[in-house]
Amino acid sequence: MQHILMLAISLHVLAAVYWAGSTFALASSAASGGERLFWPQILAAVLAILSGGSLWRLLHQGTFETTEKILGVGVVCALIALTVQVVVVGNARGKLRQQIGNGDTQRMRIVLAHRLAAVLLLATTVAMAAARFA
Repeated sequence: MQHILMLAISLHVLAAVYWAGSTFALASSAASGGERLFWPQILAAVLAILSGGSLWRLLHQGTFETTEKILGVGVVCALIALTVQVVVVGNARGKLRQQIGNGDTQRMRIVLAHRLAAVLLLATTVAMAAARFA
């Protein structure tokens, strides 16, 4: 059990740090190079969410007290951030590759999507930290 828990925590932290860190960097750097990081970010997000679900099952299954409610807010924020990145960034990235529409408009959409996702991932991070002490 301890080995599984250590593996799940390690995967969750590493994937989440990459996902959030790259999102924060892209949000503050006007998404320079954001098209190249799309799939690594999405893969990291999926790994973070799946390992987080595994941790929920291992540590919180069957309860829904204050800690789980706070973590639930973080889960919702993370899922919304992933949705924003997949839908908005993925769509704008596709249009850039196909050279459909104004490239500056598509890049601005990517920047705004990363900024929104960064705020949501910040809320997720705060929720995880707060839940530890709830």
